[in-house]
Amino acid sequence: MNDFAHQQHVCKSCSNTFVGLYCNLCGEKVIEPKERKIQSVIGHLLVASTIVDNKFLKSLWYTVTKPGFLSREYVDGRRVMYMRPLQMFFILNLIYFLFPVLQMFNSSLYTQLHVLPHSKLAQRIVVQMLKKDSMTMTGFELMYNEKTTSLAKLLVVVFVLLASLPLSLIFRKKNRYFTDHVAFSVELTSFNLAVNAIALSVIFAFINMILRITHTSSYGMYLNDLTLTIIFVSTNLYFIFYAARTFYSQRGKRLILKAFAGILGLFVALEVYRFFLFFITIWTM
Repeated sequence: MNDFAHQQHVCKSCSNTFVGLYCNLCGEKVIEPKERKIQSVIGHLLVASTIVDNKFLKSLWYTVTKPGFLSREYVDGRRVMYMRPLQMFFILNLIYFLFPVLQMFNSSLYTQLHVLPHSKLAQRIVVQMLKKDSMTMTGFELMYNEKTTSLAKLLVVVFVLLASLPLSLIFRKKNRYFTDHVAFSVELTSFNLAVNAIALSVIFAFINMILRITHTSSYGMYLNDLTLTIIFVSTNLYFIFYAARTFYSQRGKRLILKAFAGILGLFVALEVYRFFLFFITIWTM
């Protein structure tokens, strides 16, 4: 420790007199001369404005390769070595907000009107709005899709809460608090943002670019709701199966049954989320 750390200082925040680099009352850090150098300032800016952070990368890696591990470490009180699940979620959600991503948490007007369980109700509401505002379906669809895309990225947190409800019921005998299920749901949603939204968007965009260069037909004709559903089921089954062992200590035949039950619960949560998203979009238009 340098001489500056042994000097007496007056805290800038609470005016407490102390010796060292950190105030013993409020925890405020003394700004050292070396921290005012341009190299240090640039370093802090890079960390603050990018995700090139060891904790983030390590936590994301564990989320993808060891599902449930990060949540277990968090609820068990081992938090220093990893980024908190909610912090990682917000970073991924920011990337999700900025990227032109797949329709994983979003639903176009076509999907709302023709694919989902509440489609008939949605059709009646849209028809009434078209008559009331004297709009064409084409114009309304453009407005709706633009609005719902932004809202979907802001309301992903709603899916987190909805997904935690079936998980808390399926694994209710494993001595976990509801907040533990929420933490697990945050990790699960982060996994979906990283893998099923961001990573797949990048991969499909790259494939599409190659197909255009080679004058081959676009992959878009194969990228429909059925394809996305298969991807969603496969990746989430992988996550829940391994996370049930890691986070819930589930073993044996019940592990398989509860993993499939978890997938069903996620589908219900996703449909409720899309139902909620439809009405919020209509209400804000």
